[in-house]
Amino acid sequence: MISNQYSVLIVDDEKSIRQVVSRMLGDKYTVIEAIDGDMALDMAHRYKPDIILMDIMMSKVDGYIACSKIKNDQATKHIPIVMITAVGQGLNRKLAYAMGAEGYITKPFTQQDLLDEIFRLVEIPK
Repeated sequence: MISNQYSVLIVDDEKSIRQVVSRMLGDKYTVIEAIDGDMALDMAHRYKPDIILMDIMMSKVDGYIACSKIKNDQATKHIPIVMITAVGQGLNRKLAYAMGAEGYITKPFTQQDLLDEIFRLVEIPK
């Protein structure tokens, strides 16, 4: 269950990435995890996280489609989405922004990279 602190939805089909991000952010935020785009849509509706950190390449529904669906839904369109991916090509970045993402981080990343994007997009006390 979500506590009173700020919440982050981590969406990645790789358990190890979810665990790394969760460890990086878990002491500051309530972390919610989803393993694919379908689950991300459900979790975004259910928990209304303050921000979503989402991989692009996932099984079932990929990050582009999930991002677009979240941004085109009245109940969730306000939630900032940061795409986190190993694909740093300019075309992928442009597509992510076209689908509604507000941020883009390439793997590997640091805790500070994540925090910088969160602070940039969400009014959270540091």
